[in-house]
Amino acid sequence: MNSEQFDFRNGREQLLRALLHEPAGDPLGYALFAHCFTCSKESRAAKVIGETMAARGIGVLRFDFTGLGSSEGDFANTDFSSNIDDLVAAADHLRVTRRAPALLIGHSLGGAAVLGAAHRIPEVKAVATIGAPSDPSHVTNLFKDEIEAIRDRGEGEVELGGRVFRIRSEFLDDVAEQRLLSQVADMRKPLLIMHAPADQIVSIDNASAIFVAARHPKSFISLDGADHLLSRRQDARYAAAVIAAWSERYLVTQGDLIVPADSPDQPPGEVVVTETGRGMFEQSVTVGAHHLVADEPISVGGLDSGPSPYDLLLAALGACTAMTIRLYAQRKALPLEQVSVLLRHSKIHADDCQTCESSQGQIDRIERVITIVGDLDVDQRARLMEIADKCPVHRTLTSEVDIRTVPAIPVFSDPAEPPG
Repeated sequence: MNSEQFDFRNGREQLLRALLHEPAGDPLGYALFAHCFTCSKESRAAKVIGETMAARGIGVLRFDFTGLGSSEGDFANTDFSSNIDDLVAAADHLRVTRRAPALLIGHSLGGAAVLGAAHRIPEVKAVATIGAPSDPSHVTNLFKDEIEAIRDRGEGEVELGGRVFRIRSEFLDDVAEQRLLSQVADMRKPLLIMHAPADQIVSIDNASAIFVAARHPKSFISLDGADHLLSRRQDARYAAAVIAAWSERYLVTQGDLIVPADSPDQPPGEVVVTETGRGMFEQSVTVGAHHLVADEPISVGGLDSGPSPYDLLLAALGACTAMTIRLYAQRKALPLEQVSVLLRHSKIHADDCQTCESSQGQIDRIERVITIVGDLDVDQRARLMEIADKCPVHRTLTSEVDIRTVPAIPVFSDPAEPPG
């Protein structure tokens, strides 16, 4: 993952400080993140979501709204409408320098802002909100005791989160004039609504109102145990992981990935593995009518978007083991309730293996822990453990295997101009 300063200017020519997170390879798409009211791009939610989604292949731009964080401008001169303008300016900058954002993510009032901005950014394919109010004027509840004074004097100072902010009556007028639910009804874009049931700042009733107003496709995810600000890292990481997984089906278009989803299913016994172009290692795996992704962990340069090759190898052995035990138990009418298999792969010195033929160097060791549940006697359990070693994949791994490697017919990037 790469992160770089990505500043841009808003419609008033004020410099807005921004940070762009990009995955190691070609991004699946770009997302624009809008932070919460009086927060900044450095809030825990903004940082963790940006970093986590970039690790999953989606570039994320997070920035400070005008007058907040390190951005230029006076916060007192801003309002909800100017926040939307800032989002549009950020999208314009991404469009020119990278690609326009296909995904909008907003936290709290930032969630309301992305709902209001979606129709002004034509490339947006999906929108996700976290703890968003259904009415922007909800934010005035944070300083409801000062509203009358602000109206009387035209402005006033309020303390929010231990900091003092100047609010003008124009801000109150602007949020009162918003008709957010009407915009949600007309948005016609896939929408993911995430909200903590016990949110003490913006009640979950707001999520219900947004959900009812939105058209399908729409989804709701409960952030159980989280607070409004996603103060715990694990809550922010969970939100990011869900958004990344949910949005992928809307970000991926034909040609983004080399995935044979529209090609005929592979015949039984054939597996096709093709690079996706995302990151250094990610692979599309087609097994008959089934499709999955293989990758490597982030620690070795992958995106961690799928199991590693050794993970898949262990999965094959584990699945085969459980299936073989189940088949035997069924044939013998044994009272087997459930089988689970835990597997680990490691490298050990050959001289540490008493049953191995090799005596030098390192060898592969697979530990297989089998849990058998059922009203079985000692002999029946012992027999099932013996049957585990007769699983076909086990036999393949422990027998001589002939792997033949041959070149396929050359495929040129431009069929009209083959080399030579």
